Amino acid sequence: MSHRIVRFTLACVAIALLASCATGPRVRTELDPEADFARYRSYAFYQPLAMEESGYTTYLTERIRASVRREMDARGYVFDEQSPDLRVNFQAVVQEKTDVYSIPRTDMQYFYSYRHRHYVAVPVWYDQAQVSQYTEGTLTIDLVDARRNRLVWTGDAIGRVVQRSPQERSAAADQAVTAIFAQFPFASGTSPGAP
Repeated sequence: MSHRIVRFTLACVAIALLASCATGPRVRTELDPEADFARYRSYAFYQPLAMEESGYTTYLTERIRASVRREMDARGYVFDEQSPDLRVNFQAVVQEKTDVYSIPRTDMQYFYSYRHRHYVAVPVWYDQAQVSQYTEGTLTIDLVDARRNRLVWTGDAIGRVVQRSPQERSAAADQAVTAIFAQFPFASGTSPGAP
């Protein structure tokens, strides 16, 4: 009976881990409570973008830029290079991370009893420390009031980075942009609180 409970518990843990992997990146957003989103109708990108601070662009920068344009256009914002209401900036950062966790273990220790003249098994419980190193990536998208040069909304997508082909990296970047903008509650000319 106890084997069934252990198997059921392990199956539940495995399902939970798979579900957490399938959900995509963690997303955090922050909004300036004083920003008047009803007056924002156009946007443009910062020149140069934070991701292009080294002076050149990459295929991933262009893919993220196209994904941001798609999301902003879908919300009714108009691209205006000359006099935008909002300036869009984005940055990607990759960091090496270390995760330390413990796994409960059980073992049997055998001792010889001279009094009873045989071995005695004694269960021993302990925690085994595990160290996992991984790469974590963060994509940050900022919307800045162009007139006041003030950040009015920011979104971060945070997730593990795995070695992939360029096409898979592009798709992952597109998924991160979509996840960030899913938390953006405004459309062109809408006031705070309006979806």
